[in-house]
Amino acid sequence: MNKFLTLIKNNKAVSWVLGFQLFRLLLLPFMGLMPQDAYYYLYGQNLSLSYFDHPGMIGYILRLFTDIFGQSIFVVKFADFVITSLTILSFYKLASYFLSKQKLQRSIVLLASTIFISILSFNSTPDVPLLLFWTLSLICLYKAIFEEKKVFFILGGIAMGLAFNSKYTALLLQIGLIAFVVFSNKYRKLLLSPWFWLSLIISIAVTFPVWYWNYQNEFASFAFQSSERTSSISKFEISPKNFFGAIGHQMFLLLPILFLVMITFTFKYFKRALLKFKIPQAKTLFLLAFFVPTFVGFFSITPIYWVKLNWMMPSYITGIILAGMFINKKLLKIQIIFSIVFHVLFSLQILFYLAPIKSDDTWVGWKELALEAEKLQEKYTDTFVFSNDNYKTSACLNFFMNDKVYAQNIIGLPALHFDYLGDDLSTLKGQNAIFIDSDKPFKDNKKLGNIDSLLTNHFKEVVELTPIIIKINNKERRKFWVFYCTDYQPKK
Repeated sequence: MNKFLTLIKNNKAVSWVLGFQLFRLLLLPFMGLMPQDAYYYLYGQNLSLSYFDHPGMIGYILRLFTDIFGQSIFVVKFADFVITSLTILSFYKLASYFLSKQKLQRSIVLLASTIFISILSFNSTPDVPLLLFWTLSLICLYKAIFEEKKVFFILGGIAMGLAFNSKYTALLLQIGLIAFVVFSNKYRKLLLSPWFWLSLIISIAVTFPVWYWNYQNEFASFAFQSSERTSSISKFEISPKNFFGAIGHQMFLLLPILFLVMITFTFKYFKRALLKFKIPQAKTLFLLAFFVPTFVGFFSITPIYWVKLNWMMPSYITGIILAGMFINKKLLKIQIIFSIVFHVLFSLQILFYLAPIKSDDTWVGWKELALEAEKLQEKYTDTFVFSNDNYKTSACLNFFMNDKVYAQNIIGLPALHFDYLGDDLSTLKGQNAIFIDSDKPFKDNKKLGNIDSLLTNHFKEVVELTPIIIKINNKERRKFWVFYCTDYQPKK
């Protein structure tokens, strides 16, 4: 214990990392349930080889933690915090292969200070296990390639497979590995190595559950993740809003200093390659191989497609190591100042909800809504509850309520993985229901005043009830329209 305290005292980088992580841990009990938390918790409560919108790793992790520690919001958040802390430790190990002691310390502080680490620590998404297995994959591949330890080709294949079982973007690991070998003069010989190909084969074999689930379900997940996006990109409609929105998101996740350093060294290496035809030395090329396809690749389509803020996260792992080679002490101090300011503002929002969020992507009001829904069920007996917003309201109510809550497949709309839970909706025929719909803008306390035809197509009579108004800190912050629906008739 004394040695540990001495290490902290003598190592400012360790102190900063522990400080940021302690801050996040102390904030966990005050975090409310996010819709993503509830949805992926639902994954874990309905175990499957894979799921409609993503592979199941985050669901398995939440199931493990809640089975051990019990179901609570804190346990769900704690699972994210633990996995992300393991990612930080793995990053430190990976970065130590490339950086001097001083630059290593700067890179770990860069990572720990980012907003994206806070998001991963607080919010359940497939990116939480993806970043861990992505980092572990790179550790294994480094040892396999640069230290020539063949067993790590096998371990790297397993890690790459587990990354894919977390999120489909992990396919860029195999792409990065192949790109590195192809462009590296020294290691191009690996193309003839059976160990190299064994690693790729094992990575594919580990993903078998995802492929088999898709095979059983007409490749629904692969189609969902690819068809709509391919169609949007093929339209090739230039949108400055998408481009500048992506820049704004990345500056928020990384903070301005780190983002600008990444842009600078990306430009530097591209300039060298395109104008001077200079390929970086092997270790730098290795880092770039797992940075460029994700970071530059997704950024290149932002003018024609809305790239979600988390898509580039895997590139941050080697990107921050590269940034550690370039950033100086002065810029690091500015990065830390930005981080402290953002995290203080973030904590004030969590604790006091100062700025209302006009979206269902919020951590407030869900438990209160569940209590009001249960009161409605007591008043209107023998009713089931459903909602219509893809998954958010339904997943959150499922987390808090004892009775099963349904999604928009009740009224014939696609409902993501709710369509694959095995529910026989015909058993609900003739029953009455309570339909809850979020009023995201929340401009007044009035009723909606009209009834969706989808409701009247599936129920004999639909009556709008008084809206549910949720107060946070004695202020009206959220509103939900409520409808009482009789005699449910599922459509074939």
